[in-house]
Amino acid sequence: MPQTEARKTLKDAPVMWRRINSIGVILDCNSTYAANLGYAKSEIIGKPIFEHVPKESWESMNDSLKIWFETGKVTDRKITFIRQDKSTFSGLLQATSLYDEKNNLIGSNTVIFDLTKMNDENIEKYEKFFEESSEKLKQIKEKE
Repeated sequence: MPQTEARKTLKDAPVMWRRINSIGVILDCNSTYAANLGYAKSEIIGKPIFEHVPKESWESMNDSLKIWFETGKVTDRKITFIRQDKSTFSGLLQATSLYDEKNNLIGSNTVIFDLTKMNDENIEKYEKFFEESSEKLKQIKEKE
């Protein structure tokens, strides 16, 4: 099934990934997201996205949700995130909408780059991941 292959690509990503529903509840995430926030994946699923953002950043996150609802995507949005140990980090958020077969919005796939980890080594790792992912997604699309 093509969606399973695409999901596996995101789940194995070196960047943080999460899928949310249309009201901002986390439906799925990868191990990179869970580890960076200091939680087990089971502690994340079912929680609102605002649980991983300090209160002083709620307005910025809410603005991101508004942009997403209006445009279907969020690009290069800088957000402060909070880990379980209460430490924070700046992340760069990218989100694209997910739709059902009737074209109703059902959620989004979101990729978050931890800006504190943006060194040459990680940038190379990200570039390699996205190049390989792009090729995998082309192959998946050709199979459909």
